[in-house]
Amino acid sequence: MTTRHDTTTQLDALRVEIERRNPAQPEFHQAVHEVLETLAPVLAARPEFAEPGLVERLCEPERQVIFRVPWQDDRGRVHVNRGFRVEFNSALGPYKGGLRFHPSVNLGVIKFLGFEQIFKNALTGLGIGGGKGGSDFDPHGRSDAEVMRFCQSFMTELHRHIGEHTDVPAGDIGVGGREIGYLFGQYRRITNRWEAGVLTGKGRGWGGSAIRPEATGYGNVLFAEAMLRERGEDLEGQTAVVSGSGNVAIYTIEKLLALGANPLTCSDSSGYVIDDKGIDVDLLKQVKEVERGRISEYALRRGASARFVPDGRVWEIPADVALPSATQNELNETDAATLVRNGVKAVSEGANMPATPGAVHLLQQAGVAFGPGKAANAGGVAVSALEMAQNHARTAWSPARVEEELAGIMADIHATCHETAARYDAPGDYVTGANIAGFERVAEAMLAQGVI
Repeated sequence: MTTRHDTTTQLDALRVEIERRNPAQPEFHQAVHEVLETLAPVLAARPEFAEPGLVERLCEPERQVIFRVPWQDDRGRVHVNRGFRVEFNSALGPYKGGLRFHPSVNLGVIKFLGFEQIFKNALTGLGIGGGKGGSDFDPHGRSDAEVMRFCQSFMTELHRHIGEHTDVPAGDIGVGGREIGYLFGQYRRITNRWEAGVLTGKGRGWGGSAIRPEATGYGNVLFAEAMLRERGEDLEGQTAVVSGSGNVAIYTIEKLLALGANPLTCSDSSGYVIDDKGIDVDLLKQVKEVERGRISEYALRRGASARFVPDGRVWEIPADVALPSATQNELNETDAATLVRNGVKAVSEGANMPATPGAVHLLQQAGVAFGPGKAANAGGVAVSALEMAQNHARTAWSPARVEEELAGIMADIHATCHETAARYDAPGDYVTGANIAGFERVAEAMLAQGVI
């Protein structure tokens, strides 16, 4: 009989081997460790999952593609960036996951994101596998023409590896509607096919879905509210701190306002804004989405209620709920201690792995409801999958229908995580619940399909 001690020893040995085989990839190591440390109970209870090779296969990408991306700027100078696509696991369906354009992108970052995507996509129940991609290109400060030339060069290579039944990229940091449009145009030009299902996050007039831009932020707020309801509360009248000022943060703020909460902050790499009256989401959209400006501009235009804090951290601001919505490892153990000291009730991850392991442990030890990104921010990929369904049917659903579907999916994800945690003697531990629930769904499919 396999014991929990046996499986823990097996998982520890696997973690060491993964770190040896994948040197200098700390984000990937962190993501793998965070999952492996929760799997001992399920491997002990279901010994078929502990058979040699299954977890090892889950931690090894099915395919990793790295390529150069040459492009010319407006002055005719040639630049060379590096492109990535990691197709991690397709047991449940075609690879699905965004493209990130940011100077911090490297293979380890893409592998961490792709590994997280496996479990996130599994939790949606929508039949999509996990993958991720991107480039170390920085679209910040580049003209539309420069971004277009880069996207065309990037897609010239990427098109060989994607397709609506193979791998369906979407957007992520640095890749919004503009970039998706340029990428789709080049894909169509090269393949001579109108294959709407090859990319998601498209414009609504040419195959996109209603609520797709809003979905990650909306879904995260719905997950946070579900956690609060388990404790007999809701978001009405609660204060919230939100990090970031991109797509996820903006629509997190919008949904918080719709549910009666008061979002006090937003941020970018230069610092954060605190607005005592609550963030004006229309002004924030104008500054960040239309003008592509800095967050300090919001404070200048908002008036006396808002102030800009350079190089500060939003977690300094007391609030009932915290929603990290910027990037990985942005909320550390010191920040978590500050949040706990200030009485935070719930933390829900809008970004991918924004809280460090030490921060997560401290929050859980303090009894704070903690929603991990693979569950809490799954709304974006869920609506991407709904976009794929609409593309296959050559139809477009109303915003009301998509939002209703999103609300149902997030409620199901919360219930699945909550019930799975309780089943494995970890009541209220959404990290364990999300990891095990996602793992079970993928592992069952992998076993059924043989050693591939």
